[in-house]
Amino acid sequence: MQKYTYYLLIISSLLMFSSCSDDDNNFNNPFLANVSVNFTADLGLPQYNPLNFAGNAVYQPNVGNAGVIIVNTGSQFLAWDAADPNLPPEPCTTLQVDGLEAVSTCDEPNRYSLVTGQPTETEGLEYTLLNYRVTEGNGVLQVTN
Repeated sequence: MQKYTYYLLIISSLLMFSSCSDDDNNFNNPFLANVSVNFTADLGLPQYNPLNFAGNAVYQPNVGNAGVIIVNTGSQFLAWDAADPNLPPEPCTTLQVDGLEAVSTCDEPNRYSLVTGQPTETEGLEYTLLNYRVTEGNGVLQVTN
C-alpha cells in the first residue's frame, strides 16, 4: 500500500509542476519597463462614463508605460498597458483606441484586440499586450499590477 501511495504522490507532483503556466512572455519584454500601476477609475465621473456601457474603452494617461486602456467587454472589465509591446518606446507606439482594438500610429501600425490582448492583423509579433488586474466595487474600478 505504501508503494502505491509513494507512486501516486510522485505522479501528482509531476502533474502539478508541469501544469503551471509560464507568463514570461510579458515579464521578459525588452520594450516594456516593470512599472507599478495602482489607480482608481470612478465610473460616475464623466471621463469614465463610457465604461458603463459594453464595448467601450477609455485611455488613462500618465500611468503604466504609456498610459492604460480600460475596456468594458460586456462581461468584465480589462486593463491593458497602452504601450505597443513589440516596438521600442517612441511617440507613435502609444496605442490609440479604435473600437475594441488598440492601434499604434507608426508607419506600419500594429493592431491588438482589447478583449484578448493578442495581435489582430500583423503576423510575427512576439508579445501580447501587458494586462493589469481590475477589481470592481461600488462603481469604482481599481487597476493594479
